[in-house]
Amino acid sequence: MELSLTTPALLFSSISLIMLAYTNRFLAYANVIRNLHGAYKKDPNQVLMAQIVNLRKRLYLTRSMQIFGISSLLLCVVSMFLVYIKQDVLAVWSFGLALVLLIVSLALLIWEIQISVKALELHLEDIEGE
Repeated sequence: MELSLTTPALLFSSISLIMLAYTNRFLAYANVIRNLHGAYKKDPNQVLMAQIVNLRKRLYLTRSMQIFGISSLLLCVVSMFLVYIKQDVLAVWSFGLALVLLIVSLALLIWEIQISVKALELHLEDIEGE
């Protein structure tokens, strides 16, 4: 299999957009955590504690998503460099590993979305209980 410089470069825009989305999620979690912290200090209750536990899990998943996404981008750059210096076999393996890391990052996103839905269900159950 022959790999050209443009093949790994194709992932740059998609990985950049994914990283932007991950960063936005991270910033949103930071804001929610700060608000929950204040609310929990004023009135500790089980619903807030469940949300805090849920957010902690989501925060760590988002960090892992970012790490795998950045690693994928880094390996794309390495792959391009290897193509440039005519190390085609290593370039193909590097690009393949970059794709695997991107898949892992996206799989973690699916898992995080499932957890996010559970967090929203906590809000709905709280509203329905009133």
